[in-house]
Amino acid sequence: MIDNGALISLSGISKIFYTDEVETHALSDVHLHVAKGEYVAISGPSGCGKTTLLSILGLLDTPSGGEYLLAGQHVAGLNAADRARVRNRQIGFIFQAFNLIGDLTVAENIELPLTYRDMAASERRDRVAKALERVGMTHRAKHFPAQLSGGQQQRVAVARAVAGDPAILLADEPTGNLDSRNGEAVMELLSELHQNGATICMVTHDSRYAHYADREVSLFDGKMVETATA
Repeated sequence: MIDNGALISLSGISKIFYTDEVETHALSDVHLHVAKGEYVAISGPSGCGKTTLLSILGLLDTPSGGEYLLAGQHVAGLNAADRARVRNRQIGFIFQAFNLIGDLTVAENIELPLTYRDMAASERRDRVAKALERVGMTHRAKHFPAQLSGGQQQRVAVARAVAGDPAILLADEPTGNLDSRNGEAVMELLSELHQNGATICMVTHDSRYAHYADREVSLFDGKMVETATA
């Protein structure tokens, strides 16, 4: 049943991929409700459907069945342009591979998504400055990604995600390309953002990092098998 009070509400979500007459059931009858301000970890073994679920949450993919409400809005009826607008304004993405543009400075990488909004240049600069301050990277604003460590690049990616003041942050294995020290630092940063009111859904295969969340949702073979307090 759809929970209209949740920021994210999934009911009976399924995802089937068809290749060469073979059906692959990536997700099956998934129910997930995430309240505003909640921090949820989505865990499970490789190939269990975690990234597929995150792609659906981020409107990068569409489910084969079920209902999805984001901030009370049914997303199934959105056209491509509307989906892009919702992604840009309501969803912040943090990727394992950072996905920074090499020939743009740190500040320019953070500002880029904001240029697709009807926003004055002065407001964009102000948002970039505040986002850099939140992640402790103000002193690196004019550097290029290649001049940063992996941990610093992920901090910039987090800043880019939060600069647009999204309703929810979606993090896909945000520590996957980092050593343990930098991984812990990024997790502490996400915890700080959560404590300041951010809503976070994070995919992880590492139980150490799942415990940072309020709640852990486990997937196995595309099915939700466990929901526990992390």
